[in-house]
Amino acid sequence: MHLLKNPFNKLILFAILFIIPLAATSQITISGTVVVNDGSGTAVAQFGVHVYWQDSTAVVLTNKEGNFKIPFNNNTKKLVVSHPGYQTDTLDVNRPNIGKILLQKEINLEEVVVKNNIKPLQKSLFEVQNVVTVDSREMLKAACCNLSESFETNPTVDVNISDAVSGAKQIQMLGLNSPYLLFTQENIPSIRGASQIYGLSFIPGSWIESIQITKGSGGVQNGYESISGQINSELVKPLSDKLLFLNIYSNNYERYEFNGRFNKKISENLGTGIYVHGNLRNGTIDNNNDSFLDTPLAEQINLMNRWQYMDSEKGWVSFLTLHYLKDKKNTGQVNFVPERDKLTTNHWGSEVLTNRLDISSKVGYVFPELPYQSIGIQTSYNIHDQNSYYGLNQYNIKQNSFYTNLIFNSIINNTQNKIKAGINYSNDYYDEQVNGQDLGRNDNTIGSFFEYSYDSLERLSLVAGIRMDHHNKLGNFITPRFHIRYSLWDKASLRGSFGKGVKGANIFAENQQFFASSRSLEIIENSGKIYGLNPEVAWNFGISFIQKLYLWNRVLDFSADFYSTQFQDQVLIDWEDPRKISFYNLDGKSYSNSLQIDLNYELVQNFDLRATYKYYDIKVDYRSGSLTKPLQPQHRFFTNLSYETLRKSNGSQWRFDYTLHWQGEQRLPNTALNPSEYQLASFSPSYGLMNTQVTRVFSKKFEVYIGGENIANYTQEMAILGSDDPFGPYFDSTILYAPVLGSTYYVGLRYKL
Repeated sequence: MHLLKNPFNKLILFAILFIIPLAATSQITISGTVVVNDGSGTAVAQFGVHVYWQDSTAVVLTNKEGNFKIPFNNNTKKLVVSHPGYQTDTLDVNRPNIGKILLQKEINLEEVVVKNNIKPLQKSLFEVQNVVTVDSREMLKAACCNLSESFETNPTVDVNISDAVSGAKQIQMLGLNSPYLLFTQENIPSIRGASQIYGLSFIPGSWIESIQITKGSGGVQNGYESISGQINSELVKPLSDKLLFLNIYSNNYERYEFNGRFNKKISENLGTGIYVHGNLRNGTIDNNNDSFLDTPLAEQINLMNRWQYMDSEKGWVSFLTLHYLKDKKNTGQVNFVPERDKLTTNHWGSEVLTNRLDISSKVGYVFPELPYQSIGIQTSYNIHDQNSYYGLNQYNIKQNSFYTNLIFNSIINNTQNKIKAGINYSNDYYDEQVNGQDLGRNDNTIGSFFEYSYDSLERLSLVAGIRMDHHNKLGNFITPRFHIRYSLWDKASLRGSFGKGVKGANIFAENQQFFASSRSLEIIENSGKIYGLNPEVAWNFGISFIQKLYLWNRVLDFSADFYSTQFQDQVLIDWEDPRKISFYNLDGKSYSNSLQIDLNYELVQNFDLRATYKYYDIKVDYRSGSLTKPLQPQHRFFTNLSYETLRKSNGSQWRFDYTLHWQGEQRLPNTALNPSEYQLASFSPSYGLMNTQVTRVFSKKFEVYIGGENIANYTQEMAILGSDDPFGPYFDSTILYAPVLGSTYYVGLRYKL
């Protein structure tokens, strides 16, 4: 009961116990406007139209403006609209204001059907938050074997390789690394803690239905950790997915992958799906002749079983997901043999073995008589067990996590005013060992949130949210977030946002690449309770503009956004001394400013251009002085060209894609104290990477694709410092600004029923 002493918690309790029931029981009035076509294509208001509930004798008439209001009827959801000379229309009512209703003439001599293909990458004019939605068609433009490779044709997210040994891909948004992003899977937190480095490779791309990328601080319902944005992945659903899907992939570096999905409808409302993914990389590749593998040897088996139940008439929807993964990576020197050389100085090598089990469920209920009101509960439990070593460094971590979230949605008087409230609880138990030192801990968090949304249905909409959390190590804290959208003129929107984020840094799990060097690890403790360090606290501010217009009879999308992240406190990773890595709390300023300009245009029919320019201004006050963030290009340019031939009646067509990533120079960590042969320049050269893919669709069931990545074969000259003496003082595989792997060519096929 001590939490009720906080006035904010009293506010939340008041909202849940008083405001929400009041909104649910208030008298609802249904309103709308009836219009007809005047013959010239203009919709005009219709006077005297009969509006009544099905099986009811109470009738209202529209006024001269075509408007009507009728009390909500609990016994039926079907509203009948009738007028002489026009077809009677029966509507399923699911909101208080149902907008415009267009009545059709009783006799229609001709019917014209106009179809507009939705783009696979979408930016909405009407979403309050700055959200980019990527569907499965966009992910077909590249090999996209897992989530970390799903952003190759998407300029919103930057993809980088963390080091020259592990080959792990990390993503950035707004110039900040992935730990500052909130990853969710169907709005349940997923990639966090122990899975930060390798977790993106644990979600196969073929299992993903769509991805929602939110820039800025996001909403409050999923937690307090989001600082630079949120990435939510929606998985395919058994009731709507294809009966069978098969995908086979291989490339010139002996990487082989298999993906399979099989779905079974057990009844009208119940379905299940079994999903299988396996990959193997057994090619010993050392094209740069530094004695180290250019890409790890790897094996992965990935199994998932999903159950879906949905009864829209009764208002129930639920999911149950069981997911098991076993992943093994082996890398290091070409002559390294784990059974012989593990943790010895014979040859440098590394193994990472991960076993992971995920169980999650979602149960939601939509009140049939109040379709704008719903309640849902999300629950997940996972075990992540990683055993690894990097040369002579050992790192083992086991994380047991439980998460549950109760959410209630309703309205205040009408759907222009929506509310969302709830409570969530999470527990993370870490059994962590670094070179034999026990760093285990137990984290518990309980939090409540409240969010209000307003939509004028014309120009203005906003979302204001606040949450209060109690963490057994981070203490009590409040996280406010606010988003606003305003329609400036036709097909133009201006957005603004601000919000706060808080997180405890898992310094070893999030930075495992530093074990693959001879640097010592140093923690300069503060008064905090996680590794002796204080929590990270940051404010994010953003503004964005989007304009959609017609240019030469084709749609052009232009958008620009600017975001600034200001750290109030941060755990810095200081590697300016080539002999060590230091972790310590910020004493000064740290900020990240990001500017992005996008242009999307259909040059000719089915030939699309997507171009993006990014500018980053990121500075940190280290103990050695104020410096720009290392390995971060200030300028980036992206372009994607895609063309599809017209689909024939049997479904056959060709698809062509080309992508260019250009990166400007990057500041490199200081190596001046090393001998000259182990020194790097202060800045890297700028360079470009080109990818391409051609897909031949033979029918609606079968297609073959062939493609190439890094086709210009650009690689970093000295990817690993001291590779000739990996147990010496100058060995370092972490200063990586360009690919290690050269041109990659692949072929694959897809079959679906």
